[in-house]
Amino acid sequence: DSNLQINNEEFFIVTGANMAGKSTFLRTVSLHIVMANVGLPVCAKSSNYNPVKLITSMRTTDSLTDDSSYFFSELTRLKFIVDTIKNEPYFIILDEILKGTNSTDKAIGSKKFVEKLVASNATGIIATHDLSLCAIENELKNVKNYYFDAEIINDELYFDYKLKQGVCQNMNASFLLKKMDIV
Repeated sequence: DSNLQINNEEFFIVTGANMAGKSTFLRTVSLHIVMANVGLPVCAKSSNYNPVKLITSMRTTDSLTDDSSYFFSELTRLKFIVDTIKNEPYFIILDEILKGTNSTDKAIGSKKFVEKLVASNATGIIATHDLSLCAIENELKNVKNYYFDAEIINDELYFDYKLKQGVCQNMNASFLLKKMDIV
């Protein structure tokens, strides 16, 4: 349940705890775009939409057959996106990019990649657990932060699955590791 408006050349950073709805939200927006592009009805109370091509990086995999590591597969997909959007506008959906590298390179690379997309007047959404990426909203006027929240109440985890403006403050990985007796 959300009231979402993404204007041309805006880029949203979506944060949230594990299982709070980030990836499902990205798939929902992607499906909305695909359905609207082919003239199908969309699941919304109302929708104002201008047709746009969609490009995503969501379910990267490695390949022993192609001698391609997970990280190299990510880089190949991101390079494809950079090259493709040079020719015409696309709506870009990115789910947790650069997972295949260390946290320092991931933070630096993600920031530089979003800066590059915004500089090319891209429109889109990136979901991430990397809260440091959210600081870019203060540097780039076309970047906005949104989040999905989670609460721990009486040792139970609750989600409202509502998109809110800002940066997620509640994380749950440590809670879940302990709750499931993993640590």
